Amino acid sequence: MAERLKPCPFWPNCVSSRADARPRHRIEPFAISGDPAAAFSRLKTLVEETPRTEIVSATDDYLHAVCRTPLGFADDLECHLSPEEGVIHVRSASRFGIGDKGVNRERVETLRRGLQSA
Repeated sequence: MAERLKPCPFWPNCVSSRADARPRHRIEPFAISGDPAAAFSRLKTLVEETPRTEIVSATDDYLHAVCRTPLGFADDLECHLSPEEGVIHVRSASRFGIGDKGVNRERVETLRRGLQSA
């Protein structure tokens, strides 16, 4: 249920694995290997260890974190576990500005690499 994640705004400062994401916003969800709950737990740990990032809410299948840029701007990171699809859906979006210089896409890809190496 990627639709649990907020849709991306029109501006190119967001990436999302939602099925309805525009091509410029589209990113693949995180593939799960093994136990879905364990994979989501690993992801939570990776997010907690990310500099300038604070988890503001988390359940067994949903996580919302606020990530601060070095200049102090806030970005929102959302992750939703979908065991029936074998993935964790993801959305990362800047709260301010029109563009993000690829920061949100890079954040998601850094988490993906962390999950793959765990």
